Amino acid sequence: MAEVYVSTDVEADGPIPGPHSMLSFGSAAYLADKTLVGTFSANLEQLPEARPHPQTMAWWESQPDAWVACRENVQAPAVALPAYARWLKELPGRPVFVGYPAAYDFLFVYWYLIRFAGESPFSHSALDIKTLAMTLLGGEYRAAVKRNMPKRWFDPLPHTHRALDDALEQGALFCNLLREAEELRTGPRRTQ
Repeated sequence: MAEVYVSTDVEADGPIPGPHSMLSFGSAAYLADKTLVGTFSANLEQLPEARPHPQTMAWWESQPDAWVACRENVQAPAVALPAYARWLKELPGRPVFVGYPAAYDFLFVYWYLIRFAGESPFSHSALDIKTLAMTLLGGEYRAAVKRNMPKRWFDPLPHTHRALDDALEQGALFCNLLREAEELRTGPRRTQ
């Protein structure tokens, strides 16, 4: 069974799940050739026991449109996360979590999946776009930021701080990195 790369972006009101809430998440499922096979997104009710982090909320004040977007049509996590787990299992291949940076986004998604769906179709691992970029750039991890990446890696997609938009943008970036890594191994693809 082929892998399906599930580029996922999270918006939250603090740095960690539990004390803080995941406000929204979006996933864009890509095949390695950049075929988009599906998307999933949800805005979530905040956890009743959680509290927003002051520094994160100060950042949200600078993003009023994104804040409004992530607070529309909120769902209970106990409804959204089981639906998400079902969607992941119905993809045409094994789902592989892809994030930028994976450590932050996966932390929230895994915690929420385990708590509200009782399982993680991703298992407990994630693929980090920054790490792949670092290997292709041949430099240090902290230098593997978008401003240091070649323009050819980017499709003309917006980065809006709306979870699904950012998941689509980052998924296309990931597929472009995969293609470049493959070309380094095997030589450029021939087009007819």
